[in-house]
Amino acid sequence: MFSKNKSNNMARKQEKPDSKGSGPNMIGNGTEIKGNIKSSGDIRIDGKLEGNIVIKGRFVVGPTGIIEGDIICRNAEVHGTIIGKITITELIALKENAKITGDIITNKISIEPGALFTGTCSMDGAASKQNKAVGANR
Repeated sequence: MFSKNKSNNMARKQEKPDSKGSGPNMIGNGTEIKGNIKSSGDIRIDGKLEGNIVIKGRFVVGPTGIIEGDIICRNAEVHGTIIGKITITELIALKENAKITGDIITNKISIEPGALFTGTCSMDGAASKQNKAVGANR
């Protein structure tokens, strides 16, 4: 009798969606998307995206990921390629194989040896101000 109630309660708990939405969104290697992405959760891209990204969470570009467009997010970890303007509220981490062509506006940046970055980087708190303005206009 108790085990039945426990399993029913567990099933009910598992069915409820997380208050922040579902788990991280993933675009796999071999997938190509043309269009903009807007999300309140985290995103990982290992495929190709031609379009802009606006997310409230963490953004990861995997080693095979290629982004052609502008990005606005809280944190980013880049292993792949980005061509476009990147605006980060907190921290962007360029990993060993990262290739960035475009401007970066951020509060903090980490660049590993081997990463390639062609563009300008502004770290004067402008990212926080710009993201707040974007959030107010949504």
